[in-house]
Amino acid sequence: MITLVRRAAAVCVLATALAACATAHPARQAPRPAPSAPPSPSAPPTLAPGPSGLTPVFRNGPRTGDRAVALTFDADMTADQGPRAAAGEHFDHPRLIATLRALKVPATVFMTGRWAEEYPDQARSIGRDPLFEVANHSYSHYAFTGDCYGLPAVSADRMRADVERAYAAFRKVGVPDPKPYFRFPGGCYDRAALKALTPAGVTAVQWDVVGGDAFATDAEAVARQVLEGVRPGSVVVLHCTRSAAPATERAVRRIVPELRRRGYRFVQVSDLISAANGRAERPTLEP
Repeated sequence: MITLVRRAAAVCVLATALAACATAHPARQAPRPAPSAPPSPSAPPTLAPGPSGLTPVFRNGPRTGDRAVALTFDADMTADQGPRAAAGEHFDHPRLIATLRALKVPATVFMTGRWAEEYPDQARSIGRDPLFEVANHSYSHYAFTGDCYGLPAVSADRMRADVERAYAAFRKVGVPDPKPYFRFPGGCYDRAALKALTPAGVTAVQWDVVGGDAFATDAEAVARQVLEGVRPGSVVVLHCTRSAAPATERAVRRIVPELRRRGYRFVQVSDLISAANGRAERPTLEP
């Protein structure tokens, strides 16, 4: 009985805001505390600036320990390809995204701002799905160096603005949390480009495994190239455009189960960067 009385008293003290308890013990009533603010989400992991404060470059995560691999997909569309899209060319790849979801494969999508504008519903859907993270692939998919696979080049004084324009496009279509990671169009960059992007606060993300899916039609060849190149901590570059990478979805259906059979698990780029920051072994960086 004593125990029951003590429990009843404790409940009453803890619930002083309730009317019944306040009536029974008005002297014990305490002011209601102000509601605490919800915790702010933690910032995505990034790398410290490189030598001379230049934008850091990330290629791969730790090679030892956990067998983690990041599949990344470039959603390419240049600023002047609108007429081609209007004429029926598909720069999106909804079947690939559906396959990644069906296989429960986390991935990082490097998206151009122009792609997000052309396919706002898909960009928003990808950005709001925790299975994926959206990163920056420039607005226009113009090169950040003078000679890069025939791409038109953006001038040095416009590089930062091009990156920020892409983030603005993501926000406009409803991508809630684009990551501070940037992939150079074509993978082309130099010291001047790294210096131009320093104020943007991004980590440049390259790769150590080339899928070779651009304009490829042989899905088995793409899968074989990926499977032969993957190591623990690898970043694999593939594409998320039907017209330019028609074999990618079929290759992914071959790649994923085989890597899982080998003991690999799939992660996002942010996971690899976090793992690299927390271990003695540093990622491969470039100045």
